[in-house]
Amino acid sequence: MIRFSSNTFAVEAAGPDGQDRRTITGIAVPYNTFATVSDGTNVQFAPGSLSIEGKAPKLYMYHDSTQAVGLVAERVDSPEAMYFTARVSNTRAGDEALVLASDGVIDAVSVGVNPTEFKYDDAGNMTIIKGDWVELSLVPQGAFAGATITKVAAEAPQVEEQKEEPKMELSPIVSEEVIVPTAPIFAQPKREFAMPSASEMLAAYHTGGDTWHKVNDAFVQASKRNQTAIQAAAGDILTSDTPGLLSVSVLGPVFQDLNYVRPVVNAFGARAMPNTPSRQFIRPTITTHTSAAVQSAQLDAVSATTMVIASNTVTKSTVAGQVTLSRQDIDFTDPAAMQVVLNDLAGQVLIKTDDIAADALVSGATASGSTWTVTAADPSGLFTALYDSAREIAEDSNFFPTHLCVSPDVWEKLGRQTDADKRPVFGYNANGMMTTNSIGNVSGLQYTSMNVLGLNVVVDNNFASGTMLVVYAPGFEIYESGPQLLSLDNPSTLGKNLSIHQYFATFVAKSSFIQSITIA
Repeated sequence: MIRFSSNTFAVEAAGPDGQDRRTITGIAVPYNTFATVSDGTNVQFAPGSLSIEGKAPKLYMYHDSTQAVGLVAERVDSPEAMYFTARVSNTRAGDEALVLASDGVIDAVSVGVNPTEFKYDDAGNMTIIKGDWVELSLVPQGAFAGATITKVAAEAPQVEEQKEEPKMELSPIVSEEVIVPTAPIFAQPKREFAMPSASEMLAAYHTGGDTWHKVNDAFVQASKRNQTAIQAAAGDILTSDTPGLLSVSVLGPVFQDLNYVRPVVNAFGARAMPNTPSRQFIRPTITTHTSAAVQSAQLDAVSATTMVIASNTVTKSTVAGQVTLSRQDIDFTDPAAMQVVLNDLAGQVLIKTDDIAADALVSGATASGSTWTVTAADPSGLFTALYDSAREIAEDSNFFPTHLCVSPDVWEKLGRQTDADKRPVFGYNANGMMTTNSIGNVSGLQYTSMNVLGLNVVVDNNFASGTMLVVYAPGFEIYESGPQLLSLDNPSTLGKNLSIHQYFATFVAKSSFIQSITIA
């Protein structure tokens, strides 16, 4: 479940009789707004991702299902945000919630949503396309600055003596298989705690884990607030004297040393995978065109050629990965191990699909017969090879190439190429100004920053060393489905099996549209 605190509140609603009665109004979720939740994940909701139909979300205190205080009575969707009106129940807990909201002690809300359709971009940012809105919680401080409630309409609560009813213990329900994007992401503020007692400290120390971490942190914070001159004058106790009482701080999120980019897929674009129940689909191409010619004489037969269309079979590949996490690894880690692992697994799926696309380009290429002999201060060999390859494409189709796909080592050779006067052939383009002697330019040391003779250079480390391809982009097609996450709990081992998969396919419409250059 995603728990997301809203930044702004701006809607007011009236009761059926025109008078406000025990209601709280505002914005539940702003659309198209990325926010970083507590585990470091960037999440945004797409317009229309939350429905105004179906079962009304329940109103909780602090995302605690045991503290239900009402229902979301009205949901109003707009292109900018999901607006709400929540009606608070006439109970002691509801009365307390209204008083706290009216006094400004509680001035923010946070939604609880189970995503059912979602996607990740290349940077690992998550966009929720569809989701089940389960609950709306009142919280004392939103995880995002400026979160406020603008209107609380409440009748004066009638406080009556109430007997506490016994609580019913419910057994947990374990699902055989569920599809979820992540473990719960809590977007809740850090709360202030009073000074723990000695018994609380000892009990927490015995329990260990997250319990000890929270109580110890509360002790440290309370000590800072309550420090006096007497305390300062007391005997010195160093950290070396109490090693067993020290919690270990981990600064998250985890440093990422791998860039989950897809240079080839991004350069050529990906089409939606055909929604067919089979593993294969047909992509037709013309192998023989019709013809036209000058009529020899009046009433003579004109040119006639039968068009031939080939039925090319494209096979879908399944790209997937899986991990198994212990319940303890999920519950005891901060930053959350589950989110770190899922982000990495999703990134590996992205990298593998790009690798498949790069291999397909190389496999579908036609050898141009051209060779670039890299010679210092002599770019003529480069120009000859590029023009030869472009001519091969144009003579066969009247099309000219659009991209130059290279491995990192070839990209380096391009950038180091100089003329007879030791000037860079591809001069650095600073502030939009073309440099002298440029037949192309580069705007920085990046995989998409170079232009060579009008060709967009695509640098991909999934290409083998020495790869150089001149490509007419429409002749190479990529198809993919969105990534899907599967989750299965295993109660017998307290484990959680997670897998991410997607379907991927490529198609070379015509091999002559991809010309390979040999590097010498």
